[in-house]
Amino acid sequence: MKVHRNLVLATIQALQQIFNENKQADRVVESLLKSNSKWGSRDRRFIADTIYSVVRWYRLFYENLGHAPQTEQDWWNILAIHWTLQNEELPAFPEMENIDKSNILQKNEALQKVRKIRESIPDWLDEIGEKELKGNWDATIKALNETTSVSLRTNTLKTKKNNLIQALYKEGIIVKKEIGEGLTIEKRAKLTHLKIYEEGWFEVQDISSQMVAPLLDVKPGMTVIDACAGAGGKTLHLAAIMQNKGKLIALDVAENKLRELKKRSERAGVSILEINPLSNLESIKKYYNTADRLLLDVPCTGLGVLRRTPDSKWKITPEFLQQIQKTQQEILQNYSAICKPGGQMIYATCSILPSENEYAVEKFLASEAGKSFSLLEQKSILPQEHGHDGFYMALLSRL
Repeated sequence: MKVHRNLVLATIQALQQIFNENKQADRVVESLLKSNSKWGSRDRRFIADTIYSVVRWYRLFYENLGHAPQTEQDWWNILAIHWTLQNEELPAFPEMENIDKSNILQKNEALQKVRKIRESIPDWLDEIGEKELKGNWDATIKALNETTSVSLRTNTLKTKKNNLIQALYKEGIIVKKEIGEGLTIEKRAKLTHLKIYEEGWFEVQDISSQMVAPLLDVKPGMTVIDACAGAGGKTLHLAAIMQNKGKLIALDVAENKLRELKKRSERAGVSILEINPLSNLESIKKYYNTADRLLLDVPCTGLGVLRRTPDSKWKITPEFLQQIQKTQQEILQNYSAICKPGGQMIYATCSILPSENEYAVEKFLASEAGKSFSLLEQKSILPQEHGHDGFYMALLSRL
């Protein structure tokens, strides 16, 4: 295996930041690549692929090692395990001289018999996954460890899907699947530098996420509020379906995300959007009984998108799950009145756990705040079903 020593050392440094300093993997990788602009595409791909593979299979690797890595040599050993299980030759560095590949393979064979190690997840996650998903858990966690494809959403305010497909083809980007206005491309590619991206022809958005806005059944001319808008992927989708006609309001407590939404909306050509930060409960109340349609894409564990953010499984805790479930219920209780009588609301998460999804909706409907709502439809998407993110959405009507 031919690899420069500086690339291995950079990889180890990045892994130490992720696991020892609790930094987010995507930001660590982005910063590392940005600070080493002279690296070629092969080197950059090596760095990113190696880091994400170790993050994804961290437990499997450290169980093979015998303990969590503590020293730099431990991380060299972790990389040796990674390359051995990938059937790669080990690079000829002194740190690799005493590696016993046959021992690694023998240990791996035994470790594969234990699901929580085989699928490289914490004990608590394996326990709650089996408890809540029962017979679906094996296939679900296996699917969440697979690398995922990149999906785009055609921005119909700027172009048509066929025109986008042709423009991508001219850039050497091949579409392998079409679902509605969504496209899944054949292999990962840098997209944000493309002229058609800068002109707002498309947004990068998973197919499962693209199913939310159409379910809300918005129409041009309506008043629509996205009350947990974040950076606004679904907000922009709603604007396209509304054909830039009506009133679309994006709310969120995170002002930095709303600033990003403003940039994205300008690129996408959205003209009906009003963006307002939320500071407290009183700032929500002024919107009560005003929305024909309300979207609550609430904070969640993000367990449905582990393929994209594999490091989050090492950062989430049972305590965080309990806290986020409390937050979800508080949002349902306090934000649902934004939907006016006769209107409709969606509750959505990118989690696979019923305790964040179906059970949360059931609890809301049984409460005083939920007694004027009825459940019209719900969809629970598991990652093994279509190869896209795990997602949940429930459409409710206010009487």
